[in-house]
Amino acid sequence: MDDNKNEQSESETLNKINPGKTGAVGFFSFLLDLVKTFVVVMLIAFAIRYFVIQPFVVDGDSMTQTFVNNEYLIAEKISYDFKAPNRGDVVIFRYPKNPSIIYIKRVIGLPGETVNIKDNKVMVGKTPDGPFQQLTENYLLPDVKTSIYSNEINKEDFKLTLKSDEFFVLGDNREHSSDSREWGVLPKANIIGRVWLTVTPLERFKLWSKQSY
Repeated sequence: MDDNKNEQSESETLNKINPGKTGAVGFFSFLLDLVKTFVVVMLIAFAIRYFVIQPFVVDGDSMTQTFVNNEYLIAEKISYDFKAPNRGDVVIFRYPKNPSIIYIKRVIGLPGETVNIKDNKVMVGKTPDGPFQQLTENYLLPDVKTSIYSNEINKEDFKLTLKSDEFFVLGDNREHSSDSREWGVLPKANIIGRVWLTVTPLERFKLWSKQSY
């Protein structure tokens, strides 16, 4: 009998939870908490958007077939704060001659290297005099030619030596790409980030990893 009373008393105690503030005071307290949560979420989203990742839409065909026009990409922006870009990375960057324009290209030459393009072959060497090693670029279509089409450059035997903070970039669609063959080196300071994820179209959804040579 006493046990039943105790159980009933405990049950009643659990049911008498203090509902807290009620009425207008409770509503405004809830509204204030909601605003605080919204602000925190927006600050986190802002930090991620501007310091960690950033979305981009491909405009043009310079990276076909790796990336196609209107493909929706996510670039990660934090890894290059701790390490230099790797050869083969596809990077998003500000066009050196007009930083308001955003480009997407592939890193081919690294700081200190000399890039040599000859007979439609892309080669890199540690010194301007070589020896040069030809790159095996499996991401290119079989019939793609890496030609030199700038009137200001020797079309027969192109060589360019990079400084400590410079990169040489090319589009995968070599015959339809404005890149380092035309306008020169890409300063590291202009690089926004590395392509990390293709989101849409869904059939092209892919997480991009390091390219092996």
